[in-house]
Amino acid sequence: MERDELAAWLRLLGTPGIGSESARRLLATFASPQAVFQASEAALRRVVSATQAAALAAPPADLPALLDTTTAWLAASADRHLLALGDPAYPALLLATADPPLLLYAQGRLDWLRPPAVAVVGSRNPTRPGADHARAFAAALSQAGQVVVSGLALGIDGAAHEGALDAGGATIAVVGTGLDRVYPARHQALAHRIAGHGLLLSEYPLGTPPLAANFPRRNRIISGLAQGTLVVEAALQSGSLITARMAAEQGREVFAIPGSIHSPQSRGCHLLIKQGAKLVESAADILEELQAPAAPATAGLPQGGPEGDDGDPVLAALGWEPGSLDALVARTGWPAAELSARLLELELSGQVARLPGQLFQRIASA
Repeated sequence: MERDELAAWLRLLGTPGIGSESARRLLATFASPQAVFQASEAALRRVVSATQAAALAAPPADLPALLDTTTAWLAASADRHLLALGDPAYPALLLATADPPLLLYAQGRLDWLRPPAVAVVGSRNPTRPGADHARAFAAALSQAGQVVVSGLALGIDGAAHEGALDAGGATIAVVGTGLDRVYPARHQALAHRIAGHGLLLSEYPLGTPPLAANFPRRNRIISGLAQGTLVVEAALQSGSLITARMAAEQGREVFAIPGSIHSPQSRGCHLLIKQGAKLVESAADILEELQAPAAPATAGLPQGGPEGDDGDPVLAALGWEPGSLDALVARTGWPAAELSARLLELELSGQVARLPGQLFQRIASA
């Protein structure tokens, strides 16, 4: 993108009072950002309000600095890009949505925008089994040739990105800040891995801080890039339900993993299932619905023996819902000390997780 064209894009998107809908109308009428600023105010007023037309006549005060920063950022590395709506590399699935970003900042491998993708989202405070599910499903989906899309948030998002990368697959992180910032800060190393092996995307200009309003809005990009959205764990007020709703509005599939009826982190998934989301127990369920090739190894609930307990009496007594030590003492008849020792062994072997409130829960395997 030439400097003059970049300046026009930044000016159009940075003009106060010009939202994405108004900007699209202007582009549809004048064909390019440069042409918008070459038009007379009278011509502009036939497309937008008089207030908006007047705002377009005055360049934003921070435009020169932003232009210099963006130009330097692009020049610093060959894996940094700007994708406008008309760019051949602009993702086709996202372009087909009702509100595609007019400009996308990208860092990493643009070729990951072409293969089929599944979004994996969920709670920022997942249970241990929930995080394990996210990693296992993401790994299996990536092994089946799907790109895993998520939002780089703590919890399920981070686990999904890690699962895809650890399996040698591809992942796209759609962030709610400028690409010169990493939020949350503890995902600095993960963002670096994604930039090297996957792709970071944002619609926000460089320097944009982590503003609360930006994150629900970026969710439409997460769902818009994918054929379907998988919600792993979500409370009833989770932002993941916003992503699921946007996916449904975009005509994409919505999937949800069920959980314990006693877990607040499962209630959002159960609500989605009641509303028509497909209940899934393995990556194969998702691939079948999307008519995609099956994964070499799929994630899902443990198989084990007839009851999935591999003959272990403590696992059989625990079942698949959180249980307390007292409840397990009553079910097994074991002394509390002996039962505690066995639970510790199961925890160390990765078969049981210790939850808040002195509860224990089995962990699903891949």
